[in-house]
Amino acid sequence: MELRQIRHFIAVAEHENFTRAALSMHIVQSALSTSIKQLEEELGTPLFIRSTRKVRLTMAGKVFLHYARTIGHYVDKAVQEVEAIVSLKTGTLSIGTVQSVPPFIDLPELLETFIRKFPDFEVKLCQGSSERLNEKIQNQQISLAIMPVEEVSDRLASRIIACDEMVLAFAHDFPGLPPEGEAIAMEALAGLSFIDFESGQGTRKVNDGCFALRGLSRKITFEVSDLDTLLSLLERKMGVALLPEEVVMARGDRLTRRKISNADLCWELAVVWLSDSPGSLKVHDRPVQEFLDILGPAEEEA
Repeated sequence: MELRQIRHFIAVAEHENFTRAALSMHIVQSALSTSIKQLEEELGTPLFIRSTRKVRLTMAGKVFLHYARTIGHYVDKAVQEVEAIVSLKTGTLSIGTVQSVPPFIDLPELLETFIRKFPDFEVKLCQGSSERLNEKIQNQQISLAIMPVEEVSDRLASRIIACDEMVLAFAHDFPGLPPEGEAIAMEALAGLSFIDFESGQGTRKVNDGCFALRGLSRKITFEVSDLDTLLSLLERKMGVALLPEEVVMARGDRLTRRKISNADLCWELAVVWLSDSPGSLKVHDRPVQEFLDILGPAEEEA
């Protein structure tokens, strides 16, 4: 049974005439008659009593008309609601982010831009670990998420939206470090006391990987779960940290930075969404596509 057959049936029942019903549906009468005949065959009973001038509903036809109109009503309503979502007049865009979004992504500004462009569309924001955000996207609990690129699930679509060089950060006058402007080698960092995020959070995975790649170990004195605590510990000369350069520059009055001379350390941020297959960059929902457009082109395309 097809929706068009139900619409054809309703038209004949309302016009009580195949010719007028065919004109109202913009199809030829023979096609309409065939459609109704197939519907009757599927139901196993006649729906109309036919005469030369008009047709009347059978008892089965009267019952079927009641439900056919109900189906038509809900289909029309569903079409209207889908059109409203496609035109972004209604619906919800749910965005997830990791706990500390770097300063080179102005998330409030991005959200404001989207809301001003589509004032009737609801926007929700949640924070969490990358593991939890990946899970929420796969379960369709959120529309998209912003997280470190190395923490993106290989079952999701993603693209890089920002990249910043990692530098050594420490308080002014921190003892035992080279003078201002002089880069420092990875090997010289092994003896320093580090402040870093807890395992699996923030820049921790990038930092651990860089040391492991060179067969170096380091001492981590403090493990924290948020950026503000990490920066406060740095300012009190409790240790050093490897952080995105923009983060350190934002506190230039209290923190100093040094480039790493023999390592290509980069903090990359990605936007992540659900696609039809791993590696596919296809976007199925217009709200997600609109937000991606606001973010701009992928970092490598810029």
